[in-house]
Amino acid sequence: MAGNMTGARRWLILIVLCLATLVLVVDNMVLTVAVPSLTESLHASAQNIQWVLDSYILVFAGLLLTTGSLSDRFGRRRVLIIGLAVFGLASAVATMAGNPGELIAARVAMGIGGALLMPSTLSILITVFTDEAERRKAMAAWTVVAMVGLVGGPVLGGIMISHFWWGSVFLLNIPIAALAIVSAVILMPESKGPWRKPDPLGAVLSIVGLTSAVWVIIEFPKGFARPGTLAALAVAVVALAAFGVWETRIAEPMVPLHLFKHRNFSGGSFSLTLVQIGNGGLLLVMTQYLQFVLGYSALKASLCFIPLAIAALIFNTLGAGLGMKFGNRPLMVGGLLICAVGFGILADLGVDDGLTKLFVGLFLLGAGSGLAMPAAITAIMGAVPPEHAGVSSALNDTVQQTGAALGVAIMGTVVASRFTAGMPADVTGIARHSLGEAVGVAHSTDNAALLDAAKHAFTHAASVAYVAGTVGVIAAAIVSFVVLRDVKAPAGPGAPGGAADATETTDAVPGAGASQVDGSLVPAEA
Repeated sequence: MAGNMTGARRWLILIVLCLATLVLVVDNMVLTVAVPSLTESLHASAQNIQWVLDSYILVFAGLLLTTGSLSDRFGRRRVLIIGLAVFGLASAVATMAGNPGELIAARVAMGIGGALLMPSTLSILITVFTDEAERRKAMAAWTVVAMVGLVGGPVLGGIMISHFWWGSVFLLNIPIAALAIVSAVILMPESKGPWRKPDPLGAVLSIVGLTSAVWVIIEFPKGFARPGTLAALAVAVVALAAFGVWETRIAEPMVPLHLFKHRNFSGGSFSLTLVQIGNGGLLLVMTQYLQFVLGYSALKASLCFIPLAIAALIFNTLGAGLGMKFGNRPLMVGGLLICAVGFGILADLGVDDGLTKLFVGLFLLGAGSGLAMPAAITAIMGAVPPEHAGVSSALNDTVQQTGAALGVAIMGTVVASRFTAGMPADVTGIARHSLGEAVGVAHSTDNAALLDAAKHAFTHAASVAYVAGTVGVIAAAIVSFVVLRDVKAPAGPGAPGGAADATETTDAVPGAGASQVDGSLVPAEA
């Protein structure tokens, strides 16, 4: 049981969960640095590279709800370990890929492993840390690790590629996964929800619906009216609608959709979706600005994100204490408004600006996220009954992944269209539609006017994207202020209605916090 676990052991378990999260974040970020090298080595086409990147997210997003349900049913530690093993083995296969097909197959397997381990990390965290104060600190640390991986992944990847071959970026996953597996076996007790009837139809509908929806989002920038995109959209709408109807009709649904009746769960989820839509294109746009407009190398560009990571580290730590004093809603609203100021500063970046304005904007984004994100996830997961911790974590992950993918698609489309509109009329061909191509043509032809025009057109397009991000986080702040509620827990962490739902006592979900015995930690199975 969680209450019988020593404090030292709980924090050691948190390290394991952070390692599991780190392997996912680092892999996703480091691959972007390896694309040019692997394209040359494997003779990969643009379509091959698209599938290398998209196959992972399609499988990962499509399986999240199903794997979250499996972790509640069969044991969260067990599913976490299986996910780490699959991810590590697939990473080893990826390092030896001799052609694009082999690499794509390895990425599909990595998506399966990621979908298995991701919901388990957060669900184990909330079942291990039942005291609200400790849970906030643990959530802050978990979020910091994700942010450090986000920034550190490209840096580490750039160093690896400069000394080794492109496959070395996948080697990073193997020791991290192995260490996490060994630590989980030694330190982590098993936890699971009460046994429920399988819901195979719900699983199939969720996989088909989510995979189709993510595919539509990925293909959106290429033209929404394409037959394949429209067909995928129809499949997504029908499958997800059928899934929603089915899950509300059966006695033991795979996904407890009634959680959305809870203000903190629905409000927090919607707020995070808006934030992810705003943030989704940040790295995409900022990386191009740093490399093509300012002329930085990939490694130097990635180092420019360090202020973001430092601010997130500082304010995640501060937020854990402030959350106990002021509650989740003030931290979310305040943090999101700070993010809005950061986006506003970035929107004012010009071609000739130095790094000061850039660093201030990124620092404010990190500070705001450091305050808002852990508070949002604490509010969401505080509304979750222990027996549904795994699938509820997966539901939260799915919402955020969809928002991030939608943000990348929208921001990419906005920036591309504004860039094209801002280019001089006499510029034709691919240089009119791509900053990278325009810079390449300008350098090869020694055309200073084209280079200057491309930089100014992209900077203006990026400003439009950052303004959209500002609108997104302000909207999220409004939703948080209106919907979320903070009511201090009337009892300690072991009491009914204690830490598991300490952030709110109104609009309770039927069954929330009512199955502490069934959903709590149980002895590990042999």
